[in-house]
Amino acid sequence: MATNQRSRTAILSGAKIVITEVGSYESNMNDIAARAEVSRATVYNHFSDKEEMMLSLVESEIHRLADIARKAPTKRDALYALSIEISKDPALRKMVETDPLDIAKFVTVTDHPLWQLVKTSLAAIFGESSGTVLRWLIGQIASPLTPVESAEQADQIARAL
Repeated sequence: MATNQRSRTAILSGAKIVITEVGSYESNMNDIAARAEVSRATVYNHFSDKEEMMLSLVESEIHRLADIARKAPTKRDALYALSIEISKDPALRKMVETDPLDIAKFVTVTDHPLWQLVKTSLAAIFGESSGTVLRWLIGQIASPLTPVESAEQADQIARAL
């Protein structure tokens, strides 16, 4: 991986760690740079501001989750894996607690390019039922499921697909 890409990946990982600790609103570029073990200048070489970095973080998470789902051997396994990832994500858990307005923005489906990426990714995996899957997953952001609940509901949805 090129140095530039490694720095970008480290910054996004650092941002997720900081969000897990203090939420997105209280996060700042200095703390993110420290967690990423890069200079503040390096952060600004990649991102013009915190908003751009946060959008990049969301995009990278969408790609990460889509990759997990695509690699699953069955649709049921993909549903279960996505449910577990969303329900246990510590950054989402912290944001639900500290940044409810940001969470409200995240779960409001719009024409924003990131939502188009989500829809396209889910449609490629789940076909015409992707809308049902999307609504199920969005619900888990505010109300995470236990692994048992994830398994039971993934089974039910997979049968309905």
